[in-house]
Amino acid sequence: MTLTLDAPAPEAARRGSRNPWLTLAAVAIGIAMVGLDATVVAIANPAIARDLGAGLSGLQWVTNGYLLALAVSLIIAGRLADRFGRKKLFLLGVVGFAVASVAIGFSGSIGMVIFWRVIQGLAGALLQPASLAILRNAFPAEKLNMAIGIWGGTSALSIASGPIVAGLLVENVDWQSVFFLNAPLAVAAVVLGWFVIRESKDPGAAGSFDLPGVVLLSGALFSLVWGLIKAQEHGFGDALPLGFLIGALVLLAGFVVRESLTRHPLLPLSLFRNVSLSAGTALVTLAFFSLFGAFFFLTLYLQQVHGMGPVEAGVRLLPLTATFMFSAPAAGALTARFGPRLPLVAGMGLTAVALFGLSRAEVDAEYVTLWPWFVLLGLGFGLVIVAGTEAIVGNAPVELAGVAGGLQQTGAQLGGVLGTTVFSTIIASRVGDVLVPRLTESGVPAQVAPQFQAAEQYVAQGVAPVPPGTPADLARAVTNGAHLAFMDGFHTTLTVGAIVALVGAVVALVVRRGENAGAGVAL
Repeated sequence: MTLTLDAPAPEAARRGSRNPWLTLAAVAIGIAMVGLDATVVAIANPAIARDLGAGLSGLQWVTNGYLLALAVSLIIAGRLADRFGRKKLFLLGVVGFAVASVAIGFSGSIGMVIFWRVIQGLAGALLQPASLAILRNAFPAEKLNMAIGIWGGTSALSIASGPIVAGLLVENVDWQSVFFLNAPLAVAAVVLGWFVIRESKDPGAAGSFDLPGVVLLSGALFSLVWGLIKAQEHGFGDALPLGFLIGALVLLAGFVVRESLTRHPLLPLSLFRNVSLSAGTALVTLAFFSLFGAFFFLTLYLQQVHGMGPVEAGVRLLPLTATFMFSAPAAGALTARFGPRLPLVAGMGLTAVALFGLSRAEVDAEYVTLWPWFVLLGLGFGLVIVAGTEAIVGNAPVELAGVAGGLQQTGAQLGGVLGTTVFSTIIASRVGDVLVPRLTESGVPAQVAPQFQAAEQYVAQGVAPVPPGTPADLARAVTNGAHLAFMDGFHTTLTVGAIVALVGAVVALVVRRGENAGAGVAL
């Protein structure tokens, strides 16, 4: 996660502030909920799908509903916090996140899970932008970097531990407990935060929120994602997905026009005149595109195809998630010394190599052939996120540093949405093309194999659609054919991701160190 530091608040403004380290503890607990949620859901997805009978598109929206709500709300949430109070918005976000989490656990349908995941995303948007401003007002300048480092370490630790925590809960309790976990964390954050966090506001934040801009941008993003998901079912040439994709372009054009005319734009378009800033935004988006897209299907591959339990899958993914804890600080040192270009090129190159290596995996691949690629993917992600943030914030005017930070966060969440959506669209299309031939060559009778075409959405999750009572020989043939079809889609998807990352490495060559380098803190 990356946030932006403006100049610390004047010392006079901090007089009478409560214990800053307790403030840090309250904020860190709240942010830990969001960090855990970034990875626990991926481990819980197969159990959610089995329990609620969700298809691939429904399972996508469990992730995408949250990310999309977060992406379109971050900038406006930051402005609300500045105007009405960072403490109020942070605590409101923590409470909302916990309530939505508990409601997810009590949901009896995939539709209700998706609805509450959207509410969870909106709540997450309220607490994230306010958190750093709270720390900035609590700590003196000489201790602020240490506080931010601890804050970032907490976030990274929660992200890395998410798969293990989720695995233990799903395997020994149920998938609902993954979401109930947020309730005690929220209680601790609210009780502590209520007493120790000092309220702060920005007196100059009383301007317009550009609500038409929010509506246009939200509509464009929703239409884009919905169109891609519907393309899985109907194909890109069908009127339904085509209409949504065209609608996305129209709404995006309307957003550009609105932002160029309004006095208080949600996103000043002048920022994009800087080539390095534009490239940095694109690269951060691509990094999250690659990570979330790959992570979504890697968890399905390990659990559905390899038959691992949730705990085992979480442990096996540690080389990816834990590596990020170390690659991000290393990337900060590299960026400080060499500027953002070198780590960006290296990061996108490592991502391309990792995705290409994983795209060669087979149904029965040994774990020893997988974990080195996980490490490379974690290394690449850390390099791009930190250096990309420096490219964005360092090349933005000082007075727009906050907007640039919001742009980075929005690009990151949007990348996650597009990663899961585009990867799912590709794998679903590929599975639909090869399922019947793969079943036939695995021994399923030619007259029987077409009957499984209706189950292609489940095969695209790695599930073998074996009906109860199927003879053992036929069950083995169906399982083998379904897994081969899934792997065909898996290979195609990650190959496309590798090509996109390679293009990103070329784009990174245009990035330069900005005049305001060092204005951003990447976490």
